[in-house]
Amino acid sequence: MLTTPPLAPKTLAALHRLGIRTLADLRQTGAVQTFLLLKASGLTLTKSTLWQLESLLNGTLPQEITQHDKTRLLAELKNHPPVAAFPPQGEMAHFMGLALEQAKLSALMGEIPVGAVIVSDGKIIASAHNTCIADCNVSRHAEINALAQAGSEMQNYRLDGCDIYITLEPCAMCASALIQARIKRVIYGAVEPKTGAAGSIVNLFADKRLNTHTAIRGGILQEECRSVLSCFFQNKRKG
Repeated sequence: MLTTPPLAPKTLAALHRLGIRTLADLRQTGAVQTFLLLKASGLTLTKSTLWQLESLLNGTLPQEITQHDKTRLLAELKNHPPVAAFPPQGEMAHFMGLALEQAKLSALMGEIPVGAVIVSDGKIIASAHNTCIADCNVSRHAEINALAQAGSEMQNYRLDGCDIYITLEPCAMCASALIQARIKRVIYGAVEPKTGAAGSIVNLFADKRLNTHTAIRGGILQEECRSVLSCFFQNKRKG
């Protein structure tokens, strides 16, 4: 178990809330990502906390960290993709289940079955699915439709603090729109190996040149999301 000392009591409590309780948990997350998660949770930290986390991983004292290692850690910190503390697994599964309902509606319309919901402060403010065929508009992906609904609901095209749940990894068009909207967290279900822009083909959310603000998490109800898509395309092939 991680203890205090060497970690400050507030830091240790925050780590426990993040589910990082043991040295193995810390090793899995890494010193830099853990430091960023602590900051994202609201703690005010100095670089000394980063040195403490790294020294725990190395089994050394913070004062033994070399200048070379400090420079390396600061470079990793600067280049690290956005991170966030994500909701509990059950909460994410609940909202993804609602996005799946939207995907099934899409399939009934003959559209590729992708659904999305946008959540603000635990409340759904937008629910949408693909309507490209119905609208004769290639841009009418579930994410774009959801962003339009949410913007109207919030009376603001900037959706700071909002989360989006999508049954399929977003494409480059949708990823760019989500970044522009400053969505806080993107949670998706199935990966999209052909066009995915959250890590499969490219990760736009991690590209610092785009002034990104959005953290991503994939694999929520992954099998269910994948099943809806595979059933749809199987039925299409059968005519």
